[in-house]
Amino acid sequence: MASTNDFGPDSGGRVKGITIVKPIVYGNVARYFGKKREEDGHTHQWTVYVKPYLNEDMSTYVKKVHFKLHESYNNPNRIVTKPPYELTETGWGEFEIVVKIYFHDPNERSVTIYHILKLFQSTPEIQLGKKSLVSEFYEEIVFQDPTAYMQHLLSSTRPITLGAWRHDTDFEVKKDATLNAIMEARNRIRYEVIDLKEKLTLAKETIAKFKEEIAKISKTGGCLPVT
Repeated sequence: MASTNDFGPDSGGRVKGITIVKPIVYGNVARYFGKKREEDGHTHQWTVYVKPYLNEDMSTYVKKVHFKLHESYNNPNRIVTKPPYELTETGWGEFEIVVKIYFHDPNERSVTIYHILKLFQSTPEIQLGKKSLVSEFYEEIVFQDPTAYMQHLLSSTRPITLGAWRHDTDFEVKKDATLNAIMEARNRIRYEVIDLKEKLTLAKETIAKFKEEIAKISKTGGCLPVT
């Protein structure tokens, strides 16, 4: 694998006009023990992770992943230097985990992700510990004008597995559902705007009629009719 020495102290300089996008998935899985553990009161085992969306080895360009846990954990700062970039622990409560991704090229800034650890859900199978809870999200790391070294690393990834690469969440279905929801919301707003415009037009017409009546009465010196 190439190193910064092959490209110089500035990693070969920035490659202008180049954008490379690396899609990732981050989140956690959790399973209920079925009861509180007597020694510490913990109720769940959970694993937080960062993994590629596509079937590629992130270690080609990722140097390490830093998981920052709640301060109540011993050594809340955990570093993972090789895939899978994940951390398994036990606990009883939900909290925010800060995930920071560092790259082999020191001239590229690290990327920070914030994930709320999810343990609880109302599904009966999950409540009884018969099924794991999955809370994961799709994200994209965008490298705008990367260094020549980073461009080389990002373009040199290799597959992790020879078989199919799947996630617990079907993000394509989720994307379609999200797009449909957006389209429905847009249509609903469009119809609401049309309805409001019609009401506004009617209100303007009504006001114009009242002004005409008032003008007529003013000319004749009369009074407005009592209703």
